[in-house]
Amino acid sequence: MADAAGVVDETGVPVRPSLAEATAVWARIGLLSFGGPAGQIALMHRMLVEERRWIAEPRFLHALNFCMLLPGPEAQQLATYVGWLLHGVRGGLIAGILFVLPGAVAMLALSIAYALYGETPLVAGLFFGLKAAVLAIVVQAVVRIAGRALKSAPAKLLAAVAFVAIFALHVPFPLIVLAAGVIGYVATRAGSDAFRAGAAHGGAAAAAAADTLTSGPPAPGWRRSLVTAVVWLALWLAPTALLLALLGPDDVFTRIGAFFSVMAVVTFGGAYAVLAYVAQAAVATYGWLGPGEMLDGLGLAETTPGPLILVLQFVGFLAAFREPGGLAPLAAGVAGAGLTLWVTFVPSFLWIFVGAPYVERVRNNAALSGALSAVTAAVVGVILNLAVWFGLHVVFRTVERVAVGPLTLDLPVLASLDPAALLLSLAAAVAIFRFRLGLVPVLAGSAVAGLAIQTLL
Repeated sequence: MADAAGVVDETGVPVRPSLAEATAVWARIGLLSFGGPAGQIALMHRMLVEERRWIAEPRFLHALNFCMLLPGPEAQQLATYVGWLLHGVRGGLIAGILFVLPGAVAMLALSIAYALYGETPLVAGLFFGLKAAVLAIVVQAVVRIAGRALKSAPAKLLAAVAFVAIFALHVPFPLIVLAAGVIGYVATRAGSDAFRAGAAHGGAAAAAAADTLTSGPPAPGWRRSLVTAVVWLALWLAPTALLLALLGPDDVFTRIGAFFSVMAVVTFGGAYAVLAYVAQAAVATYGWLGPGEMLDGLGLAETTPGPLILVLQFVGFLAAFREPGGLAPLAAGVAGAGLTLWVTFVPSFLWIFVGAPYVERVRNNAALSGALSAVTAAVVGVILNLAVWFGLHVVFRTVERVAVGPLTLDLPVLASLDPAALLLSLAAAVAIFRFRLGLVPVLAGSAVAGLAIQTLL
């Protein structure tokens, strides 16, 4: 028997889905997961919590808070976590891979087109418009995530402090995450409700029924956990170690593997938070691409399903395409993109398959849940920092770093204002916030408008 809430038995209690049914749903989510992490998390919530009731909302939020604490793409890790809860390691692999695969294929095709034709006036005009739309989409992501995560005044204050710390004081993001977790833990242990997870929708009975579906595999012993960690660690690092041994430390493939392996460990908060790290190193240190090309890459990632962190695939492709060594440029680019995907996403399976069983053990520990919720609040401030960074680089042609007392600020050179970019960004924001247009029409309209403006100019 089936209804709007998914598959139920004769008593109306949800039934655990089969692996084949879950696979079909994960494939659908992978194909429809546009809109960045905020939209992807909302899509999973609607399909898994509201429609099918495969997982209760408190369980969903607990998993989300844990994934926000991890480095890497939180939405893909959330899919892996829920897949693991439903069907163990097989379910986690299927969910995590299908969440990424459609976007990775599309992103590879777009990267090839960009590398071959990106310098033409036609493509340049399209990307001029896409950048304006991306700015509005990032602002929308800030608003959406803030609406979910900032339910109390202390949470809002923590987000504001995180923004100032990363934007004006340039505090490393891992330190911000650690501090937020400690604050949430201590505050909740002291009896504060500021960082407690919200109650479930749909009533306690429905939540309890759904929760029985997602008890997850039994927690392994420490030996089994150690074996799991060693296997996934070897899978993750073996390609880079092999490249280092065969090609040396200065080869572009070795650098891609090493660089993005490090990014997988230190880049918390998903693609929005990772961009500042990657932009600085890939542009200034390695010279793989220019600052405007980073925005082009995110614009491409916004037009495809899957995690926005697929922008790293774009960077890896261009890096190898421009330093192909003994390979043909396209073959090198494809190899660079594949290597980037591997070292970026394999760690996500490591974190989930090793950490999720123990996180489930402390699911009812209020203090630890408070720590995870506080981390989510701090991430809002980091994403706001990215929105400001985008705004400066989209609307102004020149940005300078200026010391103001103890603060170091990135400030625009007012004379470098680009009126066309400002107008397009405002139009995209109106389309999103006032008329509530979807992601695809906003991106398409902005691209066409950008082409028209560049043609006229």
